[in-house]
Amino acid sequence: MTNWQIPIEPTDLDTGLLAVIKGANPGPTIALRADIDGLPIQEQTALSYKSKNPGVMHACGHDLHLSSLLGAAYQLNQQKDQLNGTVKLLFQPAEEEGFGADQVLEKNVLDDVEAIIGFHNQPDLPVGEIALKAGTLMAGCYHFDITIKGAGTHAAQPQNGTDVVVTQAAIITQLQTIVSRNQDPFHAAVVSVTKVNAGKTWNVLPETAKLEGTVRAFTEADAEKVQQRLIQIVTKTAESFEQTATVNWTRGADPINNDPIITDLVKQGLTTEISQPKLTMTAEDFATFETKIPGTFAFIGSNGSKNAHGVHDPSFEGKDETIETGIRYFVESGKSVLSGLSKA
Repeated sequence: MTNWQIPIEPTDLDTGLLAVIKGANPGPTIALRADIDGLPIQEQTALSYKSKNPGVMHACGHDLHLSSLLGAAYQLNQQKDQLNGTVKLLFQPAEEEGFGADQVLEKNVLDDVEAIIGFHNQPDLPVGEIALKAGTLMAGCYHFDITIKGAGTHAAQPQNGTDVVVTQAAIITQLQTIVSRNQDPFHAAVVSVTKVNAGKTWNVLPETAKLEGTVRAFTEADAEKVQQRLIQIVTKTAESFEQTATVNWTRGADPINNDPIITDLVKQGLTTEISQPKLTMTAEDFATFETKIPGTFAFIGSNGSKNAHGVHDPSFEGKDETIETGIRYFVESGKSVLSGLSKA
């Protein structure tokens, strides 16, 4: 078992791990990344390996990702005499919430990395299929939090206050005009209000109302355009009802934009036929790494059945056979990128 021992690099991360395999020959340093966190969802499957912890499960298949990287770590360590360079194995925390990629970058443990490789399982693709392309792949994710303030009063005497619930409803309706009337139809975007809160009882008009939601876009420019219009609609609508409103806007994840050189090197190394992926409005904080390090991110099929449940679903099922493909993806792409960058 000596060949299975891989040095761990200190990171000071609360959770997560970074291991390092040094090849026998000098060369570049690359990183292979897998996210490891679960989700606060009660699992509703009857699988033998279902979550043993109430209220939490791997509803996004990150257990498939980390298992694939563990298998790749074993194989690459067995082959380190053939490697030209160094492979860093990143088991990243807090991809779902907590800006895990930012946490890793702040520790400066990837400063020497010249390329980074990752993947996400896709339950709508059959097990064994790998989908990969250069350029845009996944949207950026942005969160908005809106607070409307007016004057509360008895519900039987609305003339004595300003009704923030009416304003709230008007804003929800008007926000949908951003995509339909302000956004270039060839530049996809999504604006979704997902949380609405106002009032504490049935016979009082509250003085405060809140809205939360998300915006998705494939470019920062489109996201900024939506943000500007959203703030304008919110503040001006509130003003028209003699109220005030504030908008708190935060980035959840940048858009995934795969580096063409690294993507091509990965494709050259894979022995599996590559399919063309569909763009998706879901987001992934692997994109944060790509803003600093040339990288590529693929989709790997994890189910493919007609009625397969999607990620973040309590009945999500990622097939175990996905791990074999994930291991091969990491091993073959890692070796190919190391070789390609060594020759550059």
